[in-house]
Amino acid sequence: MRIDLHTHSTASDGTDTPAELVRNAAAAGLDVVALTDHDSTRGHAEAIAALHGLSTGLTLVTGAELSCRLDGVGMHMLAYLFDPEEPELLAERELVRDDRVPRAKSMIAKLNDLGVPVTWDQVARIAGDGSVGRPHIASALVELGVVPTVSDAFTPEWLADGARAYVDKHETDPFEAIRLVKAAGGVTVFAHPGAAKRGRTVPESAIAKLAAAGLDGIEVDHMDHDPQTRDRLRGLAADVGLLTTGSSDYHGSRKTCVLGEYTTDPEIYGEITRRATGAFPVPGAGGRLA
Repeated sequence: MRIDLHTHSTASDGTDTPAELVRNAAAAGLDVVALTDHDSTRGHAEAIAALHGLSTGLTLVTGAELSCRLDGVGMHMLAYLFDPEEPELLAERELVRDDRVPRAKSMIAKLNDLGVPVTWDQVARIAGDGSVGRPHIASALVELGVVPTVSDAFTPEWLADGARAYVDKHETDPFEAIRLVKAAGGVTVFAHPGAAKRGRTVPESAIAKLAAAGLDGIEVDHMDHDPQTRDRLRGLAADVGLLTTGSSDYHGSRKTCVLGEYTTDPEIYGEITRRATGAFPVPGAGGRLA
């Protein structure tokens, strides 16, 4: 089985629509794909409809990537198979999403002060119906020739945490995120915890505390982790009893990663589905539930 548990669509900052993402996952030979847009479940219905229209054995895992912050350090929490209508978690996701537009406009103002002629209309066009975020602003910088790639915008010079054009937004305390997701019947996995090139990372001592609070796993096999980081994280997970996942963090053409570039062990996936009570994986029309 080939299982990719971290992807994004146009419902947040990917370039594939939810339907296109499902079709591309099937074409890539995946058995399981998770749709984990930033703080949003808006793409789930379209993805499920597209899945039901395919004669494929692909299974869809519904989820989201929650924006969190711990002691001033930004981090992302993957939440799987939770009830999307659970009131507390829904209210928190909406609070985070509602802060995205004013934050983006403030970052654009900072870029203008730095001499970059980016506009809100340009960023809004790039974001489309998605939840506007830094990758959309980064894409605008690429269009303007300020940086060659989206990744090159996430530096201290431009958009990384604490960078010249960075602006804070409302983000959830990760301990609270774990509580909310658990209450909604979901499973939590700390996304790319060792991605140091994105900026400051949460210390490993904090990961142990998150594990004690109910965190289910950490994403180990990821494009932003070198082999040494993966080995260290795998050892930490074993020490504190966390599941380990692997994922592409696919964003369509916005990033260089491809679907299925890194995958999750089927036994780990099985444990995630066993722990979830808020929702269930959705099987494709041509196959059984993976």
